[in-house]
Amino acid sequence: MAEQKKGSLGAILSACNIITEQDITAALEEQGRSGIRFGEALITLGIVTQEDIDWALSNQLDIPYIRLKVDMIDPDAVRLLPASTARKFNLIPLIKAGGELNIAISDPLNKAAIEAVEQQTGCQVSISVALIREIREMIDACYGNTGQEQLGLESSAFSEKALETINNDLSGGKLLDYLLIFILQNRLSSLSLQPLGDTINIIGRRGGISRPIGLLAGTYYPDVTHRIRKSTGNSTSGEKNSDGLLIFSYRSHPITFQIATISGYGGEYITIRPHVSASVPYRLADLHLPPQQETDFLQLSHKGNGITFFASRTKQERDRFMDLMLEEIDTNGKNVIILGEGPGRMNKRFPRIFLPREDIERAATVMSALDHDPDILVIEDATESMPFTAACRAAMRGKLVLAGLEIRGTRNVLRQLLLYQQQNYFLPVFVNGIVSFKGIQLLCPGCKTDYSPPTEELAAMNLVHRPESFYRTTGCDNCGHSGFRLRKFLVDVLAFDDEFLRIFEQATDVAALENYLSVANYHGLADEGLRLLMAGEVSPEEYIASIVL
Repeated sequence: MAEQKKGSLGAILSACNIITEQDITAALEEQGRSGIRFGEALITLGIVTQEDIDWALSNQLDIPYIRLKVDMIDPDAVRLLPASTARKFNLIPLIKAGGELNIAISDPLNKAAIEAVEQQTGCQVSISVALIREIREMIDACYGNTGQEQLGLESSAFSEKALETINNDLSGGKLLDYLLIFILQNRLSSLSLQPLGDTINIIGRRGGISRPIGLLAGTYYPDVTHRIRKSTGNSTSGEKNSDGLLIFSYRSHPITFQIATISGYGGEYITIRPHVSASVPYRLADLHLPPQQETDFLQLSHKGNGITFFASRTKQERDRFMDLMLEEIDTNGKNVIILGEGPGRMNKRFPRIFLPREDIERAATVMSALDHDPDILVIEDATESMPFTAACRAAMRGKLVLAGLEIRGTRNVLRQLLLYQQQNYFLPVFVNGIVSFKGIQLLCPGCKTDYSPPTEELAAMNLVHRPESFYRTTGCDNCGHSGFRLRKFLVDVLAFDDEFLRIFEQATDVAALENYLSVANYHGLADEGLRLLMAGEVSPEEYIASIVL
């Protein structure tokens, strides 16, 4: 049986006979495949509802879970809080006792809501968890349903009729639909919802240039973010950041979008971008790397100790590239320990250890793993200074370490390594090398057309020689109106040889390292990206977003 930690979400649901042993196993497998959290996996598989998760979460956090009725609510408590605050944060005052106000809220992890209630009422707040549907009903019953509430979008990008449709849907569902269509019709590389106090700025990007699309009132923004998170299978706010995929039907064709969220002051900062899925193959040869890159990758896999960094902003892809290295390493007779839930999911299987989220605890876990005498230590994420230092110490003790870094691009990794060296966090002599990678979307040949980039795009590309033609796409049935035929990986494999280590130890900035690599005729992913642009396989916007920025 898949063991669940006492007090965990799975243990609570299992103890109440809501899920079975088979459900737990299925959810863990889905979690391993997609990288989502356990509760999200249960919902994705249709095993439980969000209501089940809310109830279990209240148990996990030791917070009362209640079913609301009008007679439970004290009118004097309601009068302490404006209707606008109740609607903004999806909460309802229940009763005031002395200096304490008890409220029912749909999201018990929403610290901004608690702080707002305490500031406006002058009371210390205690919370209970309730269904958002029932909270809305109580708000209408206690404050009155005006029937005039509007979502509050102002934009010249949409017609008056479209704005009316969007603003009449307080859940944010229509807003999300129109924004996704706007991304496709205007070929945006991304669209962001940026909280600015009481308003949310909606910004579109194309060709590396940001342009305003509209302003959204903050009153119902929590509902909008909840709707967007739910559309990706992640309905729990309060996380530091999260990523997910949303499948949207456009002209009867499914289009996939990547949704990235990060908590900010005033609400969630959300970025939406078109996504063409690409899976990391199970064999290195199937990546079809340039010969030198493949040779360098295999060279790194033959190292017996030291540390190799794997850099990408996408956790799942980072994990799979570490797995590719594990597949090439001779692990026979070796003690291999995986720290984290993501790596170690290909053909080889190894013991895995829970990797805490807090930096201090994460570093302590890395050091504790050394007590078990591993030959090879795989660390899912060692980005921050403390786990990074612990990972490097493991390498200094003769271990072979594969460590993930949530950093995009080799240049940024080198900059971070130089900073850590200056802070005496590690010794570069123990670094084997860096494997970094970016996804790039190839144009659909069925709807590819000639394109003349504007001046700002030409300036951003900074090309020494221009191709005969630039291309973009309009979308067609063959590509599901996405404009792309597939997404492939561009890979940088930089081995730290003796000469590069000497230059690295003397360098004060990244430019010195890049100058050396240029003289040494090093070819990284930028060269492959440029080749694709010159061959007309990628658009200027995609080249700028994936290579230049």
